[in-house]
Amino acid sequence: MFVFVCVRCGAELTAPLSRVALPAHARQKYGNGLQLPVLMEPGTFAVDPGLWGPPRRRWEEIDPDGAAVRGVDAPVHAPSEDPAAAVVIAPGDTRGTVLIPEKRGGACCGFDGSDGPNMACLACGLLVASRVDDCSLWQAVRLAPDAVRRLPVEGADAGLLTWAELLAEGAGVPPSEPIARWGEPFGASDRWHWSPQWVAAAGQALAHLLVASEGRAVAVRDGLTVTMFQRDLDTLLPDGPPTRHAVLAGPGHPARDADADILIVPSHPQTGLAWTPPTPAHLVPLPFGVWLRLVLPEPQLSVPASGPLAKDVLREDPPPPRVHDVFRVDWEVFRDTLARLPAARTPWLREIAEDPTGHSSRP
Repeated sequence: MFVFVCVRCGAELTAPLSRVALPAHARQKYGNGLQLPVLMEPGTFAVDPGLWGPPRRRWEEIDPDGAAVRGVDAPVHAPSEDPAAAVVIAPGDTRGTVLIPEKRGGACCGFDGSDGPNMACLACGLLVASRVDDCSLWQAVRLAPDAVRRLPVEGADAGLLTWAELLAEGAGVPPSEPIARWGEPFGASDRWHWSPQWVAAAGQALAHLLVASEGRAVAVRDGLTVTMFQRDLDTLLPDGPPTRHAVLAGPGHPARDADADILIVPSHPQTGLAWTPPTPAHLVPLPFGVWLRLVLPEPQLSVPASGPLAKDVLREDPPPPRVHDVFRVDWEVFRDTLARLPAARTPWLREIAEDPTGHSSRP
């Protein structure tokens, strides 16, 4: 485990934390005026290697070679020149800091970090972090990499869970959830949305699916996976009979199609590494919680049941509301992911990265 301390005075700025993988939705902006929860689990931290926060410049003003060194291989909107590798933690895990209300940025409901660090070390006044909690943003604190340093502490660090242990925990992410508008209490009238985590995970995975397609049509199987990907794959890839097939696979769930070209597999929530099959294949990673609900969806009764229920039947009464909106991937997450894949340098992928939503199928 680690604590983060101020580089100037050495004061402790966080509780003891264990490192985990950066969530796919870490830099997501979802909806308009919605109240999103805390990004990181208590007692954890992640390192964000991407570009975030001010100052920002237009892509045309950036040296492409310099951007490639920082892991960006395709155009992105208003790239940041903030030092990379910011540490992301839950707001409740901060210690010995004070918030600077004047540095709220362009936010309307909270803080968005656009004015630079807005939290100072209580002991010496050094600006050490940015709190982000504006509407439609995940609540988090980003420690400035040049203002903090990491120190090991004694304590029981969270051990690396095996795939079998993760499956036994069964911590899946539901595909839909109610999200209140900022400042409004949760109530029965709140509208149900596609889960922000799902649309972010889909944007991330779609970028990997396009790379794995090598420019050929792809057919996705397995129920809700089709809802997540097939419409956009049909738009972004050429017309014609599919020449590649993408199926779910992972620990305890072998691919149903032995001839599948592409496997959609879980990534480990602690390491971020994708599950690897015994035989080589094109792998498309999905966050474990999303993948788990795809391979083990909750049972749904096809017709209303009446009379006494059998002992082995579980039912929610009333059933959870359904989302009627079309599922849409998070295009900003998609572009950010694709821009950081070396394959994005190829002309056809670069074209998609520059304008995915306005792209039509190529001949």
